[in-house]
Amino acid sequence: MIFYSLNNQAPNVSFKEAVIAGIAPDKGLYFPERITPLPNSFFEDLEKLTDQEIAFTAIHQFVKKDIPDEVLREILRDMLDFEFPIVEIEEKVATLELFHGPTMAFKDVGARFMAKCLGYFSKEKKEEVTVLVATSGDTGGAVANGFLGVSGVKVVILYPSGKVSEIQEKQLTTLGENITAMEVEGTFDDCQTMVKTAFLDKEINTKRKLTSANSINVARWLPQLFYFLFAYKQAKSKGKEIVFSIPSGNFGNVCAGMVAQKLGMPVKHFVAATNVNDTVPKFMENGEYQPKPSTATISNAMDVGDPSNFIRIRHLYQNDFEALAENLSSYSFNDTETREAMQHIHKRSKYVSDPHGAVGYLGLKKYQELNPDTYGIFLETAHPVKFLHIVKETLAITPEIPSQIAKVIDREKTSIRIGTYQELKSYLLKR
Repeated sequence: MIFYSLNNQAPNVSFKEAVIAGIAPDKGLYFPERITPLPNSFFEDLEKLTDQEIAFTAIHQFVKKDIPDEVLREILRDMLDFEFPIVEIEEKVATLELFHGPTMAFKDVGARFMAKCLGYFSKEKKEEVTVLVATSGDTGGAVANGFLGVSGVKVVILYPSGKVSEIQEKQLTTLGENITAMEVEGTFDDCQTMVKTAFLDKEINTKRKLTSANSINVARWLPQLFYFLFAYKQAKSKGKEIVFSIPSGNFGNVCAGMVAQKLGMPVKHFVAATNVNDTVPKFMENGEYQPKPSTATISNAMDVGDPSNFIRIRHLYQNDFEALAENLSSYSFNDTETREAMQHIHKRSKYVSDPHGAVGYLGLKKYQELNPDTYGIFLETAHPVKFLHIVKETLAITPEIPSQIAKVIDREKTSIRIGTYQELKSYLLKR
């Protein structure tokens, strides 16, 4: 499979080269040259397959030239060792729980897949790779956990100071070994800009082999299509058209779901639900893409003013706005609405959602106002305990602390505070 830059000013590369590079030399995101639909029989017989078998069939066409089948099967067996259950909240509404992995966030899937791919590739080379990643919350912990101890790989995580939850911060600042956390005085967008600038800095790249573990990296982004297939496997017996509502920040999750649809997964519609960082909802209203500085909210992992992956979504539809609008709706909600949704869900079903899941629920319910005869699945992207103070304030309850969280919560935080790109550059050049 060939991957090409969406800016079309860089050489085509293999999956392996795209993973190691992270972003193309022309600043473009890599994208597969084609998406070949899977046979109808695959979707008809999905219930007979294990999650690992489903994932192997779905990802195989994209990686087969670079990862032998037996290695790919081993990677998927190791990384997909937890459940992805659908839980019914009310009639025709369910949530897909993506928080049963080691860091209790949906990003465990992509981070673990990328870590294992990069670990496999690094065995062939003696050159050390530095993974440089920005996080608005859960990416950092998932990447830190996935890459911890991987030989030949160093990880540098940038996160906005005071804008991630305490538990999220502990998950990315307490592991040590080959993981370094950099606490940035600014927003997630500032962190992401620093990362992108470093990739294009010739002085750094002559000394360090950099790659990214944000969803700009194809190995982080593509495997997110797995759990849409796992959800379809569980929901197809409902006999209704399926709608996915996805809490959206950098829009990698929505895009991955759309790739699953391009593979042939029957789904009626996608809803991208955002907080007040409403760049995409505004675009879907007027067709004008106008990024803006991000605003801090209680659903901090979605505090993104210029979502990187939206260009991939537009590319999937050949920049045809009408075609995209037929398949995607996008709505924004404020913190008050988010808290009210958390309360409504809990009062009605005793289910405890995190603020991101609550935004997904709101988006789904808004879509179903005009499309009532659908089966809606909203993604619960992180365990509510990761936003403990918000859950306490909103629901007046204290969720039980899972073992994955308990083991890091008392560890000592270690981070390097920076305020400018030059400080990041100096650190990378000294290493």
